[in-house]
Amino acid sequence: MTVSKAHTIADIARIAGVDKSTVSRALNDSPLIAAATKERIRAIAAQHDFQMNVPAQRLSRRQSNVAGLVSVDWGKGLKTLDMFMLEIMGGVSLGLSQQGYELLVLQVKVDDDSWARRYLESGRADGFIMLSASCRPELLTELGAERVPLVVWGPPAQNGDYSSVSGESFEGGRIATEHLLATGRRRIAFLGGPTWASEVEDRRLGFEAAHAAAGVEANPALTVYADWKEPEAAAVVAIDTLLERDPGLDAVFANSDLFALGAIGALRAHGRRVPEDVAVVGYDDIALAAYASPPLTTIRQDGLLVGTLLARTLVQRLETGTDSNVTIPAELVVRESA
Repeated sequence: MTVSKAHTIADIARIAGVDKSTVSRALNDSPLIAAATKERIRAIAAQHDFQMNVPAQRLSRRQSNVAGLVSVDWGKGLKTLDMFMLEIMGGVSLGLSQQGYELLVLQVKVDDDSWARRYLESGRADGFIMLSASCRPELLTELGAERVPLVVWGPPAQNGDYSSVSGESFEGGRIATEHLLATGRRRIAFLGGPTWASEVEDRRLGFEAAHAAAGVEANPALTVYADWKEPEAAAVVAIDTLLERDPGLDAVFANSDLFALGAIGALRAHGRRVPEDVAVVGYDDIALAAYASPPLTTIRQDGLLVGTLLARTLVQRLETGTDSNVTIPAELVVRESA
């Protein structure tokens, strides 16, 4: 018996005994479809030399299969390239391409409150990925309330209005400080920023919890916040302030690797050796951290993994309409700076 040629997703669905959405998701390698089902549907498609008409598929679903990675323009611009952001972007691009989506990088003005609606209504993007540290919490709350398809690299929404991928910031702050205390450091500075970012606050709480557990009093004068948009220059100002407050400073826990690298240069300018006089721990473990002088001890957040999870979480939101929260662990990477 001759099997008729399959020309459409509906034909493949009829042969496989599944619905059209299952075929579409299987051919787009959606994580929502079981591996065995994917293999069976792909085998049928290969048997019939079937290739999806991607433009027609997108039109029928009123989707562009494009996700926007959004950066908020505060009017000053970044003076230093955000390397962790680039690592996340690479993971986002990889994760989206694996599921048949494309990446659109957007920069929106801080006072523009209609950009999401414009991109969605014009069909230029189906949903968005944002970094909470680049925008005020109020913006995320507004977008969530409008049910904009959104996944955030940062803390989960309190009301569950958007999806998130987050790091264990409290734990990261705790284990970084525990490590410094275990090496005998007692006059430890906390270098954070921006002040309104909840993950920075969580790291500070972890910093203080480690002090309390060790029976060591944290000096509040050694907690400073710097401008995350100009990390290297801001770290120089922060170190000047910290050494003025306590010339006997013996450690710095910086909330980003770029802050940490700037701090190391500033400490050297003051005649302090790292780590002999002052130990330094960073955060993120960007690729440059291992090649710094000295190589940087830091809290690792796998940027490629973060980006891939952001992509997968957004596609899940687009395909199911449900929001979810994913957490990645904080890991101490010990190198020569501490």
